[in-house]
Amino acid sequence: MSIPTLIALAVGLGMDAFAVCVAAGMTIEPITPRHVFRLAFHFGLFQFMMPILGWAAGTTFAQHVTSYDHWIAFVLLGFVGGKMLYEARDEASFDDTSDPSRGLMLVTLSVATSIDALAVGLSMAMTDVSIWFPSVVIGLVAGVMSVVGITCGARFGRRWGHWAQIGGGCLLILIGLRVLLSHLMDTSV
Repeated sequence: MSIPTLIALAVGLGMDAFAVCVAAGMTIEPITPRHVFRLAFHFGLFQFMMPILGWAAGTTFAQHVTSYDHWIAFVLLGFVGGKMLYEARDEASFDDTSDPSRGLMLVTLSVATSIDALAVGLSMAMTDVSIWFPSVVIGLVAGVMSVVGITCGARFGRRWGHWAQIGGGCLLILIGLRVLLSHLMDTSV
């Protein structure tokens, strides 16, 4: 795999993490270096680990995962986005929103944004491509994109507050729909 192809693949895989971090940056007030580190570290780590797990699973497991990975991502992102919309139903509750850079929500978002990386690892196992260097690049790119995303979201969110949380929830649901529809369209062809 050429370096430009690998970079393009890593950026494509990191777009979900970037978008989720934009949404997180819009809802966390104030953003601290600890928030940025937790999101970037976890998203980068999961983006690094998932191709390796996919590679390890090999070709026999590939057909089972690819048949429903898009549903997993859709449900996880839809759940978190729906939770954000539910919490935004009242402007007074904006200050009480949960921190997406902590606990179960962080793990849920990390898994949801890295499901596609698992499928990439499975495909690399089928094409007999080494997994280690691509996984490192994918993880680093996702981490950097996460830092940029949360920074952009924080600047936007400080100005728009409550509406930013609604937009962030809608954004997560739309990402989940995009993942679902792109996989359903590919299988219907």
